[in-house]
Amino acid sequence: MENSIILRKNNKIVARTIEDEIVLIPISQTAKEMNYIYTLNKPASEVWNLINGKRAIKDIKKIILKKFDVTPDEVDKEIKTLIKDLKQVNAVLETGSNRKNKI
Repeated sequence: MENSIILRKNNKIVARTIEDEIVLIPISQTAKEMNYIYTLNKPASEVWNLINGKRAIKDIKKIILKKFDVTPDEVDKEIKTLIKDLKQVNAVLETGSNRKNKI
């Protein structure tokens, strides 16, 4: 996963906070079309809340490192897994990258 990737939330997903967790529910026409309900724990909820279509993954990692007592390796591993899972269920979409072009 590239750290410069910028993600946005899919507008076909409804997110609701229940205590310290966020529940993601796909908007669908019928219950039969609804394939999943996804629950995010507190750290994953923090990441979800930081995804805004403007912030790169590297910036999200920096914020999480300051907020939680974790190592950079743990953050890399956990965010990589979370983003992979969120992409798999189409909860997030890539909007681009904030890589600087080198001349």
